[in-house]
Amino acid sequence: MIKRLKFYLLGLLILGPTAAALYFYFFGSPRGAPRRIADPPALVRQIQQLSELVTVKYSVQKVIGLEEQKIPFGKESLLLLVQADVLGGVDLSQLTPADVTVAAEKSVTIRLPAAQILHIATNEQQTKVWDRQKTWWTPWVPFNPALDQQARQLAQESIQAAALQMGILSEAQTNAEKVIRNFLTAVGVESISFEHAPTTP
Repeated sequence: MIKRLKFYLLGLLILGPTAAALYFYFFGSPRGAPRRIADPPALVRQIQQLSELVTVKYSVQKVIGLEEQKIPFGKESLLLLVQADVLGGVDLSQLTPADVTVAAEKSVTIRLPAAQILHIATNEQQTKVWDRQKTWWTPWVPFNPALDQQARQLAQESIQAAALQMGILSEAQTNAEKVIRNFLTAVGVESISFEHAPTTP
């Protein structure tokens, strides 16, 4: 029993200071001393755990009309209803240690990559040909199957332009900063500020 007690006391003397040092390194330090926070590369790795940060989703609907003249005469017209989800966010894989500045008193400044449209996903269940016809006096002229794809391409461009006009990039940037601020606050950073990179579509 005495030998076992000595063994426990010896282990406590050896492991106790080591455990205390690790605790103060990661979670705090004695009263009156500044607490250490991670360096820029470590902060970048932590932020990148959020991966590609999709912060905004807009649902946009557009109606696209196309008309194709036939040779030697006649025409074909198409009216396509397209609905798509536009995803806007920040690609955190572009963040580098040079974009993170750590100052005293647990203060961090981050220059985030500009928000961008990350993906446009067409909702096929809500996308359909509203109307399609050709001139009645040219019944031998077949419908052009490529006209549908042309209308879809135009619709995607129109949907992206509408999302940009609605402010998707500004909202995505604001939401990304909010998420990252909450994330860093949880790991001990007290003062967080952001610098804005130029926003491009």
